[in-house]
Amino acid sequence: MLTILADTRACKESAGQMAVVRNLAARNHLHTAGPVSRYKRGMHFYEPSKGHGLPHDPFNAIVGPRPIGWISSLGPDGVANLAPYSFFNGFNYHPPIIGFASIGYKDSVRNIEASGEFAWSLVTRPLAEAMNASSAMVPASVDEFTLAAVTPAASTLIKAPRVAQSPVSFECRLSQIVQLQSAAGDKIDTWLVLGEVVGVHIAPWTLVDGVYDTAAADPVLRGGGPADYFGITAQQRFRMKRPT
Repeated sequence: MLTILADTRACKESAGQMAVVRNLAARNHLHTAGPVSRYKRGMHFYEPSKGHGLPHDPFNAIVGPRPIGWISSLGPDGVANLAPYSFFNGFNYHPPIIGFASIGYKDSVRNIEASGEFAWSLVTRPLAEAMNASSAMVPASVDEFTLAAVTPAASTLIKAPRVAQSPVSFECRLSQIVQLQSAAGDKIDTWLVLGEVVGVHIAPWTLVDGVYDTAAADPVLRGGGPADYFGITAQQRFRMKRPT
């Protein structure tokens, strides 16, 4: 009798666990037929090399939203270049290193490789339209600061200018330029530019009791699709400490 009760209890617990799994799956718009499915049933699967089969490539939207690499550099002729890159992030704490990927060997990469330096400026909501204007495909002889109607600010340690209207900017010295390659070892026409941050400019109003307030700066992040961007607000913040 005790064995039957134990088996019955175990079955009920198992059924209850599966009910929880199915409820979670339903809430996340997934479908499961049982433990073996592992959420695969109903999922859209594709191999990127064979096409995604969707109206728009979802990769950028999935890996996002991302901070924008608004990169400024100087050409050999002294003309300033300013361009946004959606593949951008920080890669190391000490020394601080940031990087961006350029699909194609563009003016930014060429200038940085020649000069060994560049600047990054934070894109904020008031600067979003200017950032977008600076993304125009124009000849290297065109100064995108003028094109985007933003003011070049002199840097302290490098020659490349920063965006004066931006509340945060980094002065960087080139550490590496890496041409990416596929898993098969084939070279790709995409260039990862990494630079050590040697100077940091921060507007005082973004510091709250000496701590940088991400939301206060009103940054703009790149999403997916042809025109999606996102902002950050204080209401979206939550705190979670690492386990010790």
